Amino acid sequence: MSPTDKQDTTPTPQRPLEGKVVIVTGGNSGIGEGIVREAAAQGAKVVIDYVSHPEATDAIVTDIEAAGGEAVGCEADVSKVADLERLVATAVDTYGRLDVMVNNAGVEFGETLATLTEERYDLLMSINLKGAVFGSKLAAEQMRRQGDGGVIINITSTHEDWPMPSDLAYCISKGGMRMLTRTTGVELGADRIRVVGVGPGAINTSINDDDTPAETKALTGAIPLSYIGSPQEMGRVVCFAASEAASYVTATTIIADGGLMQKPGAV
Repeated sequence: MSPTDKQDTTPTPQRPLEGKVVIVTGGNSGIGEGIVREAAAQGAKVVIDYVSHPEATDAIVTDIEAAGGEAVGCEADVSKVADLERLVATAVDTYGRLDVMVNNAGVEFGETLATLTEERYDLLMSINLKGAVFGSKLAAEQMRRQGDGGVIINITSTHEDWPMPSDLAYCISKGGMRMLTRTTGVELGADRIRVVGVGPGAINTSINDDDTPAETKALTGAIPLSYIGSPQEMGRVVCFAASEAASYVTATTIIADGGLMQKPGAV
C-alpha cells in the first residue's frame, strides 16, 4: 500500500451475500447442495438447478425458507443451451437479476483412453464443459445488461492440473474449465465480472459410497489435514470467492484439497 492509499475500514458483513441472486447448477446434492445451503445462510437468494430428484430440491427450499431465506428450484439440463437460458430467466423473473453463477453440475466416469467411447465422452463433455462454457456466456450477458459486474464460479477439481489416468475424460473436462476460468476472467475483467475456479480435492459425497474401508483409510492418510472434506466446507470456499472479500481475485483457481496435491506419494 502506498502512502497515498487509504486503508479500507469497511467492516466485513455478517452475511456477505445479503441480497445477492445466486444460481447453482447441480444444486440439490453433494457439493452443489453445500454451496446452496451456505449461500442461503449468507443471505443470498438461490436458484437451485437440478435434473433429477425434485423432492430433494423441495426439501432444501423448505429448509431455507424455514430459516427465513429465499430459494427456488429450476429443472434444467445444463448440456442444453435452451435449458440454461431458462435457468437464467428463472433467476431474473423471480428475483430481478443475477449476481453469481456457479457452474457446479458435473459427472465422472472411470474411463481410460483404452475404454472410453464416443458416447461417454460426448455425454461427459456436454455436461461438465459445455454446460460451464454456455452457463458462463449467458450469465455474463445478463451481468453486462445489469451493468454492475458479477461473479462466475467454476467448480473444477484438483484434476484440472493433476493427472488421474483412470478417469481421462473427467480430467480433460476439468482442464478445459481451468482455461475457461482464466480466459473469461481476462475477457470479462473490464465489465467488472470476476471468474474464479474452485478446485475441490477428496470430498465426502455419494461418489465415495462404493469405497471400501481400506480405500477410505488410504485416501485419508494421503491428505495432509488427515480428513476428507465436506460439501459444507466447499460451500464456504465458494461463498468467499463470490463475496467482496475476494474482490481482487479473478482468472485463477482456489484449490481446496487439504494439501493433497502437495504431498509426495499421494494416491
